[in-house]
Order: sequence, then C-alpha cells, then structure tokens
Amino acid sequence: MKNEPDADFLIFDLGNVIIDIDYQKALHGIKEEVSAEFHDKVDGFYLTDFHMDYEVGRIDSDQFREEVRGYFQQDWSDDKVDELWNSLLLKIPEERLKLISKLRENFQVGVLSNTNSIHIQAVNRILQNDHNLKNFDPIFDWVFLSHEMGLSKPSAEIYEKMLVDLGTSADRVIFFDDLIPNVEGAKEVGIQAVHVTGPEVIFDFFKNV
Repeated sequence: MKNEPDADFLIFDLGNVIIDIDYQKALHGIKEEVSAEFHDKVDGFYLTDFHMDYEVGRIDSDQFREEVRGYFQQDWSDDKVDELWNSLLLKIPEERLKLISKLRENFQVGVLSNTNSIHIQAVNRILQNDHNLKNFDPIFDWVFLSHEMGLSKPSAEIYEKMLVDLGTSADRVIFFDDLIPNVEGAKEVGIQAVHVTGPEVIFDFFKNV
C-alpha cells in the first residue's frame, strides 16, 4: 500500500461515520406524537439522565422504555418506543463497508460507539436486510459499544479501556468520529483522531492507500 497511515488499528465511530443518522428526524417524529407542551422536553431528550444511563448500560431496555413513557406521559407500546427511538437510523452505504474490507487487509479495524441495545438490534436488522450480515463481527476485528463497556465517549476511561483490550499504545491507533468532543477526548489520551465532518472524509483520508 502507498502512503500507508502510521498505525496498526483503525477505529470508527458508527453514527455518521459508518451508518447515516438523523437526530432531528427522530425528534420530529416524537413531536408529532405529543402535544406542543412537551416539545421542549423532546429537544432535551438526549440530555436526560435516563438516556445517559441507558447508553452506559446502567438501565436495561425495559427500564429505558418505561422512562420514555413517563418522560413524555404517553402509554406507547414497547414497539412504538423502539420505532420512534430507532427512526434516527438511516442507511449503511455499501461503499463504506467495502472501504473497511479493503483497509482490513493491512490494519486491524474496529468500532467504538456510544449506543444502546435497542439501536444495535436495529442496526443489525439493517445489516441483515441490506448487506446479508448478522452483525458487524464479520467485517470488524473489534466492536466496542458503550452500553456493554459501562463507559461512554468522550471520557478518557473508554479510550484507555479500548487500548488495553487492543493490547497497543495510543499512538498506534487512528480514531474517526463525527463529534468534536469525542475527537478531542481521544487526542487527550494520545490517540490519533480525525474529525469526520461529512461522508467523504474517510474516503479522502484513505484515497492514496
């Protein structure tokens, strides 16, 4: 490979790096289901303690759904909660998976994502329906998910735990994320980090590889 990056591990966030997501689509969908008096609560949904607890596995899916129903004062079914919650998940473009497959020939590749069980089950359905894959295991060497690790980005602890599991030093890892705090968090522990500001960033980064 020419102009090969000086690293052994390439680690990718999921949202807007591997899978397209639209937070506003989910929030808009919830607003359509509740009265206007709850719209401010919709806008603050991602900042709630129960959302953060769910993201690091402190509560399970059933508890999360109950918190959602209570927060919005709705009697939504589990399926309805999941439908609204997963509506931010869009497509996983084939070309991104092909890029990962190519990179895997010369690097170990992995995922590091702040996520949760309901989203991951939905992502796996997208993988199955669109790419005939049960999950990410066949295409990534490493899968690090916040709700399984009990940690979330951008805390130093999640990056340090990842490095221990990889069995490597920070300077041998390049990490790609769409959120500046997560990029900065990785850099603070010595990881090479790239801010993904659009769909072409990872392709441009590896265009000469």
